[in-house]
Amino acid sequence: MTGIDSVQLEQVIVHRVGNPTRGEELKLSVNPLTLNDEIVRGLLTKYFLGPFNENELYHFSHLSDLQMNEVYRYVAEIFGSRDSFVQQSILLTQFLYSKSTHAKVKEGELYVALFDKVPFNNEQMQAVGIFKSETKETFLKVFPHGQSWEVVQEEGVNINKLDKGCLVFRTDTVEGFKVCVVDNTNKQNDTQYWVSDFLQVQPFADSYHHTNNYLSLCKQFITNEYPEKFEVSKSDQIDLLNRSMDYFKTREQFNLQEFAQEVIHHEDVVNTFMDYKRNFESSRKVEIGEEFDIHLSAVKKQQRVFKSVLKLDRNFHIYIHGRRDLIEKGVDEMTGKKYYKIYYDEET
Repeated sequence: MTGIDSVQLEQVIVHRVGNPTRGEELKLSVNPLTLNDEIVRGLLTKYFLGPFNENELYHFSHLSDLQMNEVYRYVAEIFGSRDSFVQQSILLTQFLYSKSTHAKVKEGELYVALFDKVPFNNEQMQAVGIFKSETKETFLKVFPHGQSWEVVQEEGVNINKLDKGCLVFRTDTVEGFKVCVVDNTNKQNDTQYWVSDFLQVQPFADSYHHTNNYLSLCKQFITNEYPEKFEVSKSDQIDLLNRSMDYFKTREQFNLQEFAQEVIHHEDVVNTFMDYKRNFESSRKVEIGEEFDIHLSAVKKQQRVFKSVLKLDRNFHIYIHGRRDLIEKGVDEMTGKKYYKIYYDEET
């Protein structure tokens, strides 16, 4: 998140949450932190808010009634009365403790914070943050000792690496607020306790999520399913990755039929892609529209993971940006070694 210099960190309290199945304790604080040091206040604000992508939005949900979503209810109470901040932070921590039973869930500190003047949608608004720190790093502290220096080892939190976070904006209350989520640890499906069990959030069905999900779908299909079901070379995969990304970079709107005809081409591959799409939606519990506006921020995010590098043993890396027709693959009859022949006009 950018533009956070004017954010006001009004209150923050820290509790410690263990894993009850390992006999680890729940340790609750009585009072919020004293934030007299402006440097510490600024570092905490950066640590809490820096990792969030404000385009990637979620909302609280529940199968039967939104009011039965515990985190939604506790956060709404904080927004309604600042005097309830400590008590609601305790309820949040106790609820997280009850959901921290998976074997891979780590003990850590839970921070609950109240912010004001957080930039969002060209406004400045109030927000509640819930953050968990699970990973400790080793630091060396150098200090003077007489006429010399000494070095000691200390453990602490890296303020550039937030493990888990949730930022709730005070808007769209009836729909479950607008929420940003970070989960950089325990990303396996069986340990999604932060997103699924604790927060119980669902993505907004907006252009960002449609674009992001569709590009994830394309990458996984081309990387995994495409070479498994069809005889294709690595350069063919890269070519299809490039054409998929080019479609999203050069269009303002996505149309499934147009994408299938212009990018995938072959009927058998299109049918396999459609089957894969249905399985993708079912497994992730998302529904991707057949027509939607393309969101450029989601395209830029996904472009980082669309690799167009052809790796040949440990000797050569070939970057392929287009024109699959100028690449020829074969096998040398004399040596039995594979080769690629590349055609070009001039060397730069």
